[in-house]
Amino acid sequence: MAQGEAFDREEGGLAVCGRFVSVASPDLLAERFHTDELALDDGPKPADYNVTPRAQIYVVRRRKTGETQLSTARWGLVPSWAEDPKVGDRQINARAESVATKPAYRRAFERRRCIIPADGFYEWRRVPDSKRKEPVFVRARDGEPLAFAGLWEVWREKKDDDWLRSCAIVTTAANDLLAPVHSRMPVILPESAWETWLDAANHHTAALEELLVPAPSDTLEMWPVSPLVNTPDNNGPELLEPVAAE
Repeated sequence: MAQGEAFDREEGGLAVCGRFVSVASPDLLAERFHTDELALDDGPKPADYNVTPRAQIYVVRRRKTGETQLSTARWGLVPSWAEDPKVGDRQINARAESVATKPAYRRAFERRRCIIPADGFYEWRRVPDSKRKEPVFVRARDGEPLAFAGLWEVWREKKDDDWLRSCAIVTTAANDLLAPVHSRMPVILPESAWETWLDAANHHTAALEELLVPAPSDTLEMWPVSPLVNTPDNNGPELLEPVAAE
């Protein structure tokens, strides 16, 4: 496996969106996603140009009381019945085609859906006539944060332990823009779908599954970036600078 790529059991191999970018401030995200409150126990996160699995990331979710909240969760979903939180390392993605039936995701799909904001994400594409891969960066053409469809769960080992909140990104078949790079892509929800997706009282799984489709290609843009992103310790705006394609 090439450096910089993540493995995901649910994707059957190399993870889709195994790295992404999260640099928008909580205030900007709260305005963008119409949240009612911020619940950031550790305060705002620093800008992260190379988000990796296990990181604490922003999530937008609907509370039982009806308020929409911006909070955080660990990337890599840990089901409530898991024996060890390490299981989340291989569950950063959840396939749209099986999210309603897989034991690890079924309950979260029914009750605990969220939006995972991202300023863009990385993928790796094969260099022609070579075994090497080059990273590319994908973002919204209008520059606004993307709304990944997500699932969240809570887990704790013992009754008196603190709850661990974790999450996964739902993926679907790639659109025409991403297909030459990877066969799959994150589900990016349009604003018209946010309310339906976040409504925890909505258990109409067939209607929810209809939202899990590829984003229109013309809403996204993509360019090659430096292999610096391959190393998780590299984390700065230079990772987004366009470079000449190999």
